[in-house]
Parts: sequence; C-alpha cells; structure tokens
Amino acid sequence: MQTPDDAAARHSFLFPIGYSYYAIATSLTPAFYQKLVDRCWRRSGTLLYRPNQKHSCCPHYTLRLDSTQYKPTKDQRQAVNRFNRHVIGATYAREAARLHPRSRAEVRRRHNVFDLVERVHESEAEVLKSPPPPDHVFAVTLEPDSFTEEKYTIFENYQRIVHREPPDKISRHGFKRFLCNSPLGRGSMTGPDGTERHLGSFHQCYRIDGKLVAIGVLDLLPDCVSAVYFLYHESIHWLNPGKLGALREIALAREAGYRWWYPGYYVHNCPKMRYKIEYKPQYVLDPEDLQWYPLDKAALAAFDKGHYVCFSGSQEETAEEDGGVGDKNGMTTQNDVTESQPEPATNDGNEPEANSSSSSSEEEDEGGEEDAFLLASNMPGIPSLAEMRQVDMDGLVLRSDFSDNLILASHLVIWDTEDIAQFGTLKSRIAELVAAVGPDLIGE
Repeated sequence: MQTPDDAAARHSFLFPIGYSYYAIATSLTPAFYQKLVDRCWRRSGTLLYRPNQKHSCCPHYTLRLDSTQYKPTKDQRQAVNRFNRHVIGATYAREAARLHPRSRAEVRRRHNVFDLVERVHESEAEVLKSPPPPDHVFAVTLEPDSFTEEKYTIFENYQRIVHREPPDKISRHGFKRFLCNSPLGRGSMTGPDGTERHLGSFHQCYRIDGKLVAIGVLDLLPDCVSAVYFLYHESIHWLNPGKLGALREIALAREAGYRWWYPGYYVHNCPKMRYKIEYKPQYVLDPEDLQWYPLDKAALAAFDKGHYVCFSGSQEETAEEDGGVGDKNGMTTQNDVTESQPEPATNDGNEPEANSSSSSSEEEDEGGEEDAFLLASNMPGIPSLAEMRQVDMDGLVLRSDFSDNLILASHLVIWDTEDIAQFGTLKSRIAELVAAVGPDLIGE
C-alpha cells in the first residue's frame, strides 16, 4: 500500500536485532525517543537498547534530575567558581570591580544565593564587561552533531589518554558511528513559557582562546536534556571538566525550560557510576510500572541489598517466586543473577568510564540471547504472550529493506497464517518489538 508522501516523517522507524533488547533506529522523532527513554531505553549511535535488569550482570536503571529543584553542593559550586577565576584572571577581577562595580544589593544577593544559570555563563566572553580583557576567551556553542576533524582530535585524545584505549581501537569511523549523525531529527519547539527549545542531537562545544577543548554530546528532547557522552582534551583535566559539563547541562535544562536532566543509566555496583548520584534531587525509573521514584536513602539501601530492585512494590509475589525479598518500604529485591548480557558502549555521563567507542558494533550486539523468546521471558515491563494476543497489530505501519513504500502489517502475505507464539517467525519478531517499545505506541 502506498501511503502519502509525508507519512514517513510522522513515524519513527526501528527494527530488532537481538536481545536484551536491541533495535536499530533509522529515524526517530525527538518526542518518540522521549517516550522510549521514559521506558528504560537509551541509544548509542543508531543502536537502541532496553536492558533486562533481572538478567543483566550489571542492572541499568534510568535516572533523571529536576533542574528546577537542584541545589549544587559546596564542591560543585567551588568547581564553577574555580573555572571562572581561571578564565577571567586576577587582573580582570580586580579591574572589573573598579570599573564595573556591583551594587550592595547585588553583592549581598551573590553572597547568599548561588544562581547556577548565572554562574555558568558569567565567564563567557559575550557576557563579560570590558575593558579590561580577561585572561582567556571562553565560549560555548550548540552545534549539529556532525563530524569535523577538530572534534575528532578531542575524541582521539580523550579515548587514548583518559580512557587509555589502544590507538588501533580509535578511528574516525568509530567516532562517527558512536557520537555523530544521530537518527534523531533536529528541530525546535516553543515551551509554555514562550522559551524556544532546540530538539534533536547536538554537540555542545567548549572553546578556550578559540581552541576546542571539550564536547558534550546531547539529545535535546521535548522535556529533557539527555546526556549521551562528555569528552575533553587532557590539557584541561585539572579544571574538572566533567563536573562543569554536568552543571552546564543542568543549567540548560533549567533556563531553556526542559526541566529534566537525564545523566544516563545508573549501575549501582559500578564505582565509576557513583558520581551521578551526587546531583540531587534525582528519581529512578521503576522497570515494572515505568513510574519515577525518589532516589533517596531507602532506594540506595535497596540497591545495596539486592541485585534487582522493583520500587513500585507491585511485584512482591513475583519477586518471592524469583528469589526476591520484599522490604518494609514496598520495594522488592532479587539477589540471583541468571545470565549476563552484552552491553553497548554508552558512556552517557560526564566522567571517564571504561567504555570503548568500538565495543558497540552490531556484530557483537547481535550475539545476545538469540534463542530467547522475549514474550516468554520475565523481562521487567514487557507484556506477556497472553497480553500481546490482545493487541491489534493489523494497522502497524511497516517498511521493507527492499522498498521505501510503507505497508500495513495486515497486508503481509504471512500475517494471517503465522502466530506470534511461533518464535522466530516474522510475526513473532514484530510482536516482540511492539512489546519492547510498548503496544500503546503502535501509531507512532
């Protein structure tokens, strides 16, 4: 069936490649990807991944921070102030105080209130009053996530020096596949407060004296700033750029009206992930009911007690059957690890992690649970086979690898002859993808 010319633009296109649970995205609308992120998904390049927290050796949990409620710690405030002093220099600070004095009320306000948005911008060249000139010219620009040799130089240095990755594992192809040319379409929207928000994948580029020194790879979605990766040149390591990048991203979420900052997956038993929970208040996405719960002391204690944690408290009986334990707060934990899963390379935070840009190849990712049937698994948040039998997939829009034409699932020759319980058939694969994304999103 030939659909209208603009039909493709209204849909996001994904196809499954393995378990637990992978898909390739050829195009994604920012609004649709926001819904996927809020259902435990993340992306690494064009690879989309939804973890099975019950079966993974390192359960991944989605976090988000409310930028409107965020209050930086003393250490975080000091990092911003230290960087600003480095950029403007002692001479500028002294002369600017004489030439452009602040009022008493302003001095009092700055002493009592740390305005994050104000502070992260105040050392930028376009904000500073002159004369005198600052010691350094600092600028931050939001640019398309396209490849340039300038950006690759930072990537190569970061992977080789900070990650200590062998030079033969670092390539332009890996950089492009991992951090450039996202499947997300770029655009903009106007928020309720009239603020314009960029949408899509971008590189937030940091330059000192005209030289690129750091890049924040961001997915800007209707209601969040999602951190994909942060990389920097070794020469500024002493300035704590990872922390500065996180604070600037939180400030962007606040000033542009996105509200939420997503630092990426949190793995409780990975020490290099612990920095993510230093930013508060954060919330953790429950893999069972897909609702957000405070990442408070009780939640962290639950992570300490068990391998798998269900925050909704709605799965006590299931948890007991699977070897889990319910606690007094209604959370359930599971201590068993039945099998491990391959993880894609997604350093989606702002500090160095042991990830390789080349470790998320499609060939490796396809080597997951090839003989596992998703609809017969106990993967959190996935409809059962019985529940999927009640889902009407006839109107699902499909596209073949061999044609740009769009067709309806019900028009496939095999549609009425195959059953979704026949694992490995086309219809069962489609049903698995629908279950993993969410039956309510079929129309998108």
